[in-house]
Amino acid sequence: MGRKSVILLFEELRKRLIIIALTVFAAAVVCFMFSEEIRHILLLPGAMVLPGFEAVGFDMQLIFLTPSEAFLANMRLAVITGATVTLPIILYQCAALALTVAGKVHRAAVWLTLAMYVLFVVGLSFAYFVVLPFTLNFFIGFSSADLVPRFSVARYITFATTFLFSFGLVFQLPLIFWFMGSIGLVNAAFLRHNRKFALLFILIFAAILTPPDIFSQVLMAVPLLLLYELGIILVSLTRRKPELL
Repeated sequence: MGRKSVILLFEELRKRLIIIALTVFAAAVVCFMFSEEIRHILLLPGAMVLPGFEAVGFDMQLIFLTPSEAFLANMRLAVITGATVTLPIILYQCAALALTVAGKVHRAAVWLTLAMYVLFVVGLSFAYFVVLPFTLNFFIGFSSADLVPRFSVARYITFATTFLFSFGLVFQLPLIFWFMGSIGLVNAAFLRHNRKFALLFILIFAAILTPPDIFSQVLMAVPLLLLYELGIILVSLTRRKPELL
């Protein structure tokens, strides 16, 4: 890649970063006005009815420990929600840049953006409606008469959003494989051959991210295994010979 190409690439990167920053900022300003409603949505998984948990229907109450914590937490929540709302635009800018580097046509960025967004929404929804309620009920289950659960608003927002976004990002695994396969970094045979190592990594990852109970770990490990197999299928569809492996 020559010097002129590098300069053009950095100009492209700067332009797309500016678009992303302005879009997220505008959405965050709007979301800040609805921060209370958004925060209430994040609290709902803790009150979902789950079998086998004594903390069913727990009405979580958030507190703030410093004068500025509630305000700063609302600002952080607004930025995160703004980024989520404008995610199609962000994903399109990232996909267009990645395809530019790979030498692909830009109209493919539209389809790649749609696939990324769908997988992100599926992962986030799965975490919100299934895994997060079990996680919260598991931890809340340690409460007692002299141990009342009260969560700091800043820490809970950080915990919940990180948890949800982790699933949304992990569900991008098939597309990551597809992109790596399309530029020749991996092939389907390589992924099949290393399936046992992927299984070990997935189990470790699920054990770290979820509570120390088997059911929650299975809830995360099984979708990851399915996504890995889907990634192998997508790589095989690229019909490209590996260049680095």
